[in-house]
Amino acid sequence: MGYRSQLEARIARKTTKAITDYAMIEDGDRVMVGLSGGKDSWALLQMLDELRQRAPIRFSLIAVNVDSGYKDYKHGVIAETCRARGWEYRIEHTEIGEVMDDILEANATPCSLCARLRRGVLYRLAGEVGATKIALGHHLDDFVETLLLNVFFAGALKAMPARLLSDNGAHVVIRPFVHVTEDETRAYARERELPIIGCCCPACGDLSLQRQRIKKLIFDLEQEHPGVRHSMITALGNVMPRHLLDRRLNPVADLVAAIPDDEQAPLPTLIPLITSRH
Repeated sequence: MGYRSQLEARIARKTTKAITDYAMIEDGDRVMVGLSGGKDSWALLQMLDELRQRAPIRFSLIAVNVDSGYKDYKHGVIAETCRARGWEYRIEHTEIGEVMDDILEANATPCSLCARLRRGVLYRLAGEVGATKIALGHHLDDFVETLLLNVFFAGALKAMPARLLSDNGAHVVIRPFVHVTEDETRAYARERELPIIGCCCPACGDLSLQRQRIKKLIFDLEQEHPGVRHSMITALGNVMPRHLLDRRLNPVADLVAAIPDDEQAPLPTLIPLITSRH
């Protein structure tokens, strides 16, 4: 059974590579797909269903939508689409939208808090539906944007893991679209005629200024130097700890011990030598 288009075949190849490289899906898994109704989660659900039918292993899918409780959210469209395509689904109605203002800290990002609350609901539902893996629709652009956001504004060298074991060890979160670009998810959702449902949160129209600037920075760099995003995602898998400044990775005692005996000198002797040259 062939794929419907070159785009679908390309995304399937990239998704299969991620699943294989990071052992994301194993025989007998029940994969719960976090379905927000946006292009990325729809594309992921559609692609995993295509791969499920072709895979040499057996696994099942269930789409789970966490309804934050906003009045105009079209959860009915999600239910209709899943039923029409034969996808098992569950919609969990919550009051996340109502409690946001009460617990949001000053200067905190509403979207970040909402994501954490929804993640907590997903963890609970994973147990209820018997899921062994939780699949999220983060794509390549999300990975590199998160990397730069953390470097520029959080003082941390980190992005997102392709496979993550939750802190309590009870859940495995996977991101099969780590090699798939946002443009590809958008085109694929359109090609498969999936209904894109925007978030109804009043704060969602105002994306973080920092994230917008990062998006523009990467876009501009990509125009000047095609392949920048792929170089960055490659860099996340090509880490050289000895060339970083984290002393947890490179304890000073280990660095000094690595210096040949004839090159070592007591620290008090080195400091005057260095300062006298400036």
